Amino acid sequence: MKWFDWVSGDGRLKLYWFSILVVALGALALRAPRLSLRPMHTDEAVHADNFGTLLEGGTYKYDPHEYHGPTLNYFTLIPARLTAKDTYASLTETTLRIVPVIFGTLLVLMSLLLVRGLGPGAVVVALLVALSPAMVFYSRYYIQEMLLVCFTFGVIVCGYRYLRTQALPWALATGAFVGLMHATKETCIIAWCSMGLALVLSRRERPVRASIKPLHLLFGLAVAVGVSALFYSSFGRHPQGVLDSYLTYATYLGRGAGENTAHVHPWYYYLQMLVFAKYFDGPIWTEGWIVLLALVGMAAAAKGTGLGSIDPKLVRFLVVYTIAMTVVYSAVRYKTPWCLLSFLHGMILLAGVGAVMLLTWVKRRGPRAVLAVLLVGAAGHLAFQAYRANFVYYADSRNPYVYAHPTTEVFTIVEKVKEYADLPDLDHSNAVPIQVIVPGQDYWPLPWYLRAYRVGWCTEIPDQVGPLVLISDKLEEALTRKLYVDTPREKRQMYLYLFPAPYYLWFRPGVKMLGFVRKDLWDERANQESVASVRMEGKHGQPHPTTGDAVRSQ
Repeated sequence: MKWFDWVSGDGRLKLYWFSILVVALGALALRAPRLSLRPMHTDEAVHADNFGTLLEGGTYKYDPHEYHGPTLNYFTLIPARLTAKDTYASLTETTLRIVPVIFGTLLVLMSLLLVRGLGPGAVVVALLVALSPAMVFYSRYYIQEMLLVCFTFGVIVCGYRYLRTQALPWALATGAFVGLMHATKETCIIAWCSMGLALVLSRRERPVRASIKPLHLLFGLAVAVGVSALFYSSFGRHPQGVLDSYLTYATYLGRGAGENTAHVHPWYYYLQMLVFAKYFDGPIWTEGWIVLLALVGMAAAAKGTGLGSIDPKLVRFLVVYTIAMTVVYSAVRYKTPWCLLSFLHGMILLAGVGAVMLLTWVKRRGPRAVLAVLLVGAAGHLAFQAYRANFVYYADSRNPYVYAHPTTEVFTIVEKVKEYADLPDLDHSNAVPIQVIVPGQDYWPLPWYLRAYRVGWCTEIPDQVGPLVLISDKLEEALTRKLYVDTPREKRQMYLYLFPAPYYLWFRPGVKMLGFVRKDLWDERANQESVASVRMEGKHGQPHPTTGDAVRSQ
């Protein structure tokens, strides 16, 4: 008797479905809390800025050179409207990041559609997606990757259901997900090619063309093209976007070669990150449990027998698909860590098969119990790492999924700037103007945090220096020369450091940011603090404490 035979027939399927629903609720509970905890990454801030244009202007104009497709922006309209956020300034991190949270949870739920193909393996798949540190971390990241993985899985599950039933609705659903993939990110072409290769190589008994009705294929393609065109054309407002969505591949093919970019990494970059990662004095990170179980799933596919309720054709497809995805993403020189999600999900699908087959192959009750305990321990270890990655090392460079990320000191930078910018009144439109001076426009994500203020963004020292300045440490000498050498003596004004000694804060690892405030603005804030202190003393019989940061800076 197999390990899962204590429930049979429809009762077993209901048990699997119920288990996946419970796992999905747990996945949501792990992903949704404290979405504003981590500073916004540069890419998140840029996407937020693009969404602000859509929110206030009603149109998304696709840029074939940057930023990817429009689905992330359009789906963000839903939480924005539901929470009455109708301006860019009114948005919050939660409004934005709840979108990948929802799609990360849907990715777990969609395992329901593979219960008849993977049997109990579908429950394991749902659990591993819910607990994978990478899956959880990037489900809280306002980028396209989680949407792409979700839509890709939609193509797989709907395509599989169509091949089993040859029912037109599944063909149309497959086409819709293909269109959503294209409208999300240009790397969808890698998944399409991998799926095509997997279809051809996995169908031993019956060719693919014999399983697909030509008319259904035509309808599915029409839906795919139509869905993609709707998004890229901004629902008819920007027709040029449809053409640009195909012309863009010239740009991304060149970028994939990785020439002249800081994102070039060796072929083993992703695999090393998954199997074993340790940076400086940080902890060890590994999702090797998933990789190991995926290898077992591949071995089961190679054996080809004894799979029980698991469909061997589906497993063979997943093996070829996952290997192809892993090879291509590893071969592309341009790498960012979130791109590993696409083939990691394939590994998780195979890991579900691997876990079931291990429990099936081990016949004796004692060893099977030990194996079950090990599998539960592996799940617990993944859950612990997911918590640690998202709530302890959430902005720490010792976390392998933290990539070129601002430090938490960005919050201090913004807080200190706002203390002076808000001096005139609480209406941000009348706030003190801010100048941010950073070479190469490397000042993101500050445009997100200062979106409600009047800010001048500069890459070099401007002719006129304002009362409140944020500047890269690389330009401090140039600013000093501008203020106290190039400016005539009678026009010079005194500036004080905004931050306490050593007068700079870390913007991101290796990048320092300094702040300067003109003395008249400094004095105005000091006067306001003095008045507030007197009022507090009269009310409570003791002076109200001040931070003293400005005094130390002086």
